[in-house]
Amino acid sequence: MVNSPWTCVLWDVDGTIADASAGILPRIARVLDDIGRPPMPEDQVELWIGPPMLESFQKLAGLPLEEAKAAVARYRGLAAQEGYAASVRLYEGVPELIAQLHDAGVPQSTASTKPGNQVRAILDHYELSPLFASIHGAIPDADVLDTKSDVLGRALDDLRATGVDVSNPVLIGDRHHDIDGAAEHGVPVIYVRWGFGQPDEEDGAVAVADDPQQLRMLLLAD
Repeated sequence: MVNSPWTCVLWDVDGTIADASAGILPRIARVLDDIGRPPMPEDQVELWIGPPMLESFQKLAGLPLEEAKAAVARYRGLAAQEGYAASVRLYEGVPELIAQLHDAGVPQSTASTKPGNQVRAILDHYELSPLFASIHGAIPDADVLDTKSDVLGRALDDLRATGVDVSNPVLIGDRHHDIDGAAEHGVPVIYVRWGFGQPDEEDGAVAVADDPQQLRMLLLAD
């Protein structure tokens, strides 16, 4: 019999379940070029993936708030034209782990700062949606900064409302904002190293996993 030390598992998406960088990075580059901003420095490319896009256009591109909102709207328009699941690949072994957790009766939810409609499109495309008790992403409004804490709070509330035991949850993520946002709810984080985080971003995680096999050992016990 397979058991879990966790009552529910919440997942970040970009850099944890899926690698959408093949679509994300060209769209960012196009938006920056369209508005006359310099391209992303090579050492900042991966920093764009994970945090809310509105935050990144302000912090990494140096845009004032109103210009950042317009840039996000432009970025999301391009994503809609291309298709939200286009150029997205799943990390090898992760879909199988999600299926194993589902089969073991462990409720799962996403808690991503990627817009919720994009999260669902990716999960639908790869036929993963039925494995989740709840699917949550950011509010798809370019004018709203929807943080990891905000999304995680809604995911926990939704799970709780449907009768899921949220007394011992865990979030799986690959960036420091996963750890920071989860801390606001007292939720521990398992940090995965196959995503886009930098070496110092795992500080504060309760555990780290180098690959899905190690993550499985932290989530399931035979």
